[in-house]
Amino acid sequence: MPEVFTDTLLRRLYANDASMYEELPEGVCFPQSADDLIGLVRQAALSGSSITARAAGTSLAGQTTGGGIIADTSRHMNRIRAIDPDRREAVVEPGVIRDTLNRKAAAFGLKYGPDTSTTNRCMFGGMIGNNSAGLYSLKYGSAREHIIRIEAVLDDGSPVIFGPLSDEELEAKTRLDTREGEIYRQMLALLKTHKQAILEHYPHPEVVRRNTGYALDRLCEMSPLSPGGRAFNLAELLCGSEGTLALMHAATVRLVPAEPFRVLLIPHFATLAEAMHATVEAVSHRPAAVELIDDIIIGATEGNLEQQRNRFFLEGKPKCLLIIEFEGYDPSVLLKQSNTCAQAMQQAGYGYAFPVIAEPDKMRRVWDLRKAGLGLLMGLSADARTPTFTEDTAVRVQDLPDYVADFEAMMQRYGTSCVYYAHASVGELHLRPAIDITRPEGVEKMKRMAEEVAGLVRKYRGSLSGEHGDGRARAPYIRTVLGDEMVGLLEQVKRIWDPHNRFNPGKVVNPKPIDTQLRYSPEQKMPEADTVFQWRKEGGFGQALQLCNGAGVCRKRAESGGTMCPSYMATLDEKDSTRGRANVFRQLFQAKGTGAFSSEEIREALRYCLSCKACKSECPANVDMARMKAEFMQGWHDQNGSSFAQRFWANPFPWLELGARFPQLSNAIAASNPGHFVMERLIGLHPERQLPRFAEVSFTGWLKENFSRFRHAGKRPASPKPPVLLLVDPFTDLHEPEQAIAALEVLYAAGAEVLPPVVASCGRTQISSGFPREAVKVIQTLLPRLGAALARGAVIAGLEPSELLTLRDELPDLIPSGDTHAQTAAALQEHALLFEEYIARYVTPEEGRRLFRSRQEPVLVHGHCYVKALTGTAELMQSLQLAGYDPEETDSGCCGMAGSFGYKAETWDLSQQIGAQRLFPAVRAQRKDSLICAHGFSCRHQIADGTGRESLHPARLLRTALR
Repeated sequence: MPEVFTDTLLRRLYANDASMYEELPEGVCFPQSADDLIGLVRQAALSGSSITARAAGTSLAGQTTGGGIIADTSRHMNRIRAIDPDRREAVVEPGVIRDTLNRKAAAFGLKYGPDTSTTNRCMFGGMIGNNSAGLYSLKYGSAREHIIRIEAVLDDGSPVIFGPLSDEELEAKTRLDTREGEIYRQMLALLKTHKQAILEHYPHPEVVRRNTGYALDRLCEMSPLSPGGRAFNLAELLCGSEGTLALMHAATVRLVPAEPFRVLLIPHFATLAEAMHATVEAVSHRPAAVELIDDIIIGATEGNLEQQRNRFFLEGKPKCLLIIEFEGYDPSVLLKQSNTCAQAMQQAGYGYAFPVIAEPDKMRRVWDLRKAGLGLLMGLSADARTPTFTEDTAVRVQDLPDYVADFEAMMQRYGTSCVYYAHASVGELHLRPAIDITRPEGVEKMKRMAEEVAGLVRKYRGSLSGEHGDGRARAPYIRTVLGDEMVGLLEQVKRIWDPHNRFNPGKVVNPKPIDTQLRYSPEQKMPEADTVFQWRKEGGFGQALQLCNGAGVCRKRAESGGTMCPSYMATLDEKDSTRGRANVFRQLFQAKGTGAFSSEEIREALRYCLSCKACKSECPANVDMARMKAEFMQGWHDQNGSSFAQRFWANPFPWLELGARFPQLSNAIAASNPGHFVMERLIGLHPERQLPRFAEVSFTGWLKENFSRFRHAGKRPASPKPPVLLLVDPFTDLHEPEQAIAALEVLYAAGAEVLPPVVASCGRTQISSGFPREAVKVIQTLLPRLGAALARGAVIAGLEPSELLTLRDELPDLIPSGDTHAQTAAALQEHALLFEEYIARYVTPEEGRRLFRSRQEPVLVHGHCYVKALTGTAELMQSLQLAGYDPEETDSGCCGMAGSFGYKAETWDLSQQIGAQRLFPAVRAQRKDSLICAHGFSCRHQIADGTGRESLHPARLLRTALR
């Protein structure tokens, strides 16, 4: 049996999923095998505890929250046991991520068809438990259509395999004198007695997605209940049962051929009604997917850094649009299909724009925008947020226009706006009314609306749940949709399988009211604290604490790409995900108010946060955990004091300036065993990490002797450029002055008027170390100098991304509105650029050909986390191309150094582990003489320490390329 952990921090981490619910579990365990699950069930029988199985924890209806023991299968039970390409089958454990299976299956030209918006982190335990479907269910159906066998543990701890059975095999099962035999006997008796009533009361069989209650209607389609039907298979019942009947430890799933070509047609509409009628037309053209996005989601993408880059296909301001995908083996046929579909819509008077996209990267970006829908909605302000309770209804496609019209009329009666998006092709839209359930009147409105929506679903003989499941949110209304007789049968099924109510109680049957155990209690307000950051965009610190919706994008693995969340990618521990940290933050500030600034639990959850900023862009809700960490640590230091080591890492510059006066002596001491031993004791330096060496001459020292030759741009003709002030951070000044010298030479050669450089910190080290109040003081001494340059029409060009981007990211939120420097801070949003951004924007291609040799030399590029999160690397790549290089960016995520993080003994191991996941292998794969570009000081040192390879700042690469 696995160990059950009961510490409060872990229980807090598992109190939430992606729903509106919160319940502190009794304990959490991490089973590694079927034997562990068997032991867990038997122990729970003795203790009386319930068991809630959980994988990624992205359920929207509260299925994976519970008051008993949470069995997290994601950490260990994540093996793909087998792929059989001949039979087109795979055997997976519940913790296998859907995209991981598809990467493996792609080698055989196969894939798992259901494609949810969470495929880079959702796991088969949840997909099967919920009967997930996703984008392509019109063509591939749901998880139920792909299930072959389920290996499970029953309520008495007995292991069983449920799979397809012939009539003879089924008869043999009913004769078993075991718990399994008992289940088969009782289920067959129930189905035979009530088959006709089930088929009459369940959702219409033409409703493709129907997850309401247990899938008794599906069993009635099987032999011997329907002569000539498919083989009887209780695995289809378990699929969609939300872990309430048994514990799954493996599943055999069906794979399908991966068709190689795709084309997207994206008609834009002026009204929602027009789009609904167009959906019926689109389905007749045999697409693989038809997805709806409305203007609320489209508008939300404007404020999301990651999704702003994916809006390229939009034309005008549509009320909504459809994403229609055709897939197959012949691109010309797909283009013809899409054109025919567009013409049919135009002839019918539907739509005003019909862009067609066939490039794979652009299609991926379109789908990325669509898949971000849920998280984008949860990033809205509290009064505009859309809780998940009516979002999963499904009707027949031909009923969709009338159903949506009725739903719109209901929203008008309630005076509520609503989001309309998702799976139009199969009659399932995610309809999400805007209700503030942090207020008592909002909760009451939700309850009334849920009952009325259930009645509307019944009117159209639809399904209350199409793929998200009943859980806590919809189970109270199954009676309205199916009636008393069917609810009685569902309760009987639960008793057959789980007579002691041990598996995930309160889901599907015997539910509590919808407003029980909400994560945001109307009686409990989030505190507002006297914070250093202004938290303007979020509407206050209390609102920032509520941004995370639990969608779990931060739980994707390294192989899925992106940067968020580097600590989770390395440890696979919920505590080390952005979601885990955000939940602990919210729970403790909700419970303790500002007393939470002394919380050891929050401090522990933040221990491995690298402050990489990836969550600020990759999290659909734009949770900025780096800023939250800085704010919390300032509160912690205020209440608990700080150590010498903490103060050193926050402001190492006085010590570094002292060491730089005697560079040879300082380098010798730092490299010596006694010197290193002292630093290990004083500042917590790891024994394997060396501090950067001091330069023989600092940039400041070099500048005194050499700047006079840069005062004028020279006589060569040049395009008009603003003057430029080079902002040099102290690390570059004292350790790598060659970067700044190279930048000056390139700017001079490009014809820019170069103002005297400023060597100063932007407060980055103070912010990242949890002393943002000190950072404000540092920045306030810098702003007058930058303001004087801005008054001359100059642009500020910085070399170190983390320093320069502080001026564009944190600075506006650190300076109060009435501050004397507020105008300068606002101007820096547009006029503070990275060196490579200045080059890309102000050096024309013609000038580039004159300035640089056309080397066409390949360069491997590792982008700094802040650049990837806040600006993107396009202008870095453009500047290198301008200089005649052939750059290739590696999807290396975070390097793992993150300023002082990689130097400290307590975090060095994790730093190396993060670097070793993607960055180090990418660097080692390069030829010994190949060029590597990294514009972050920390990144370059991590690459050097981890691989022994030198990487260069773009300024040095550009200087080398000068003619």
